Amino acid sequence: MSRIDYSVWDHIEVSDDEDDTHPNIDTPSLFRWRHQARVDRMDEYQKKGEDMEKALNESRRKLSDAQKKTRELASSATDDAKAELTKAQAEEKKLKKEERELEKKFDDHQREEKKMPWNVDTLSKEGFSKSVVNAKPDPSEETEEEKEHKHKTFVEKYEKEIKHFGMMHRWDDSQKYLSDRSHLVCEETANYLVIMCIDLEVEEKHALMEQVAHQTIVMQFILELAKSLKVDPRGCFRQFFAKIKTADQQYQDAFNDELESFKGRVRGRAKIRIEKAMKEYEEEERQKRIGPGGLDPVEVYESLPEEMQKCFDDKNIEMLQEVISKMDPTEAKVHMKACIESGLWVPNSRTDDAEDKEEGKEEDGTYEELKSEVEKEKVDEKKE
Repeated sequence: MSRIDYSVWDHIEVSDDEDDTHPNIDTPSLFRWRHQARVDRMDEYQKKGEDMEKALNESRRKLSDAQKKTRELASSATDDAKAELTKAQAEEKKLKKEERELEKKFDDHQREEKKMPWNVDTLSKEGFSKSVVNAKPDPSEETEEEKEHKHKTFVEKYEKEIKHFGMMHRWDDSQKYLSDRSHLVCEETANYLVIMCIDLEVEEKHALMEQVAHQTIVMQFILELAKSLKVDPRGCFRQFFAKIKTADQQYQDAFNDELESFKGRVRGRAKIRIEKAMKEYEEEERQKRIGPGGLDPVEVYESLPEEMQKCFDDKNIEMLQEVISKMDPTEAKVHMKACIESGLWVPNSRTDDAEDKEEGKEEDGTYEELKSEVEKEKVDEKKE
């Protein structure tokens, strides 16, 4: 039968505070001095060992270099190499002897260290120190670019499945579908369904919009339930369906109220999008209509007197000439300038030849040319 060796406990240095001291001696100070003196001795002994180990490693390094040099010289056939080889072999022999001496001193030091009495500082050493708090780390805040990229990637991968879920009607079908595809229970699905609702309302597919809106609120309620329970949405969507199918009237009313409110927001958002699209379309059309002078012909037409508008409606140049001849010259110039800059009236070749003239003179010429054309036609009529 094996016996336990208790001899290791025979060389334990007693604690500093176990000795009886004279009443006149400051006991706490004495204990501190003793402890400090022992710690200093231990540090000195440890440093001595580290210096020995360092010297041994350096000796081994030098020996390795010397052996390498000896092999290189031995492979050379020159007379100089042979002379150097003798010196190198002597150096190698010297370094080997030095290494053996250092190894012996280091081994003796380690044996002495093992024989040293144990004390309160060497009986136990801390193996490891680690504290673990089992807490869920706060996720780092995502940037808008990261959120957009995440949403885009998710939709590209699961768009068909999200649309299919959006068209479902029954609670049981929705629950089974999400059970088989739990990856859809997330914020990205809810966001895509919202966009889908607005698109359907813009396209005037009102019945489909209402159906998808219902599924959108289903997903929103699941996400809100997950937040309140502080769990992953994929782990609590069954609880939502169990609750909604057996819900009291108050819970059902809350669901329906949120659904109606959401549909109202969708209609309002779709209306804003349509109005914005119409404005953009009108602005594009207006830019296409802009005349050479930067004016909109529609706006210019609406600013003209009724008599001039009738001339353009009937495309009657003679009538326009007559109306111009009866107008105040200053007012006529203003209207004709606006008509030319908007493209309603295109000057004849004589006006085109005068492009290099100053702007004021060109306006007068245009008006005068139109007036002269009227007078010329009147003269021609009298001759006939």
